[in-house]
Amino acid sequence: VQLQASGGGLVQPGGSLRLSCKATGLNFSLFAMYWHRQTPGKERDVVATITPGGSTNYADSVQGRFTISRDNGRRTVYLQMNDLNPEDTAQYYCRVSAYGRDFWGKGTLVTVSS
Repeated sequence: VQLQASGGGLVQPGGSLRLSCKATGLNFSLFAMYWHRQTPGKERDVVATITPGGSTNYADSVQGRFTISRDNGRRTVYLQMNDLNPEDTAQYYCRVSAYGRDFWGKGTLVTVSS
């Protein structure tokens, strides 16, 4: 299983970014997908979850601003991030739990700064 995340970058406060994470090596449509984020010295916290059926859940800090979605045909999960603020600056990771373990993509850095 491999996860390839992309889409990070530098954005001004109030701006938007869309992260993508493409999965290979598993039957993507059967698994929940997760986006996490981490800043130096802190835990890697989950920010959004999407089930195989498309149900979603969000951390309070991003509720109403971030949207997780999936395209099973493209084996890709997305994180649309709107109204970004400096507190959203972090390394963002996608994750899937499959076959008894967690698989992580390499992080993609999001920096929100003017």
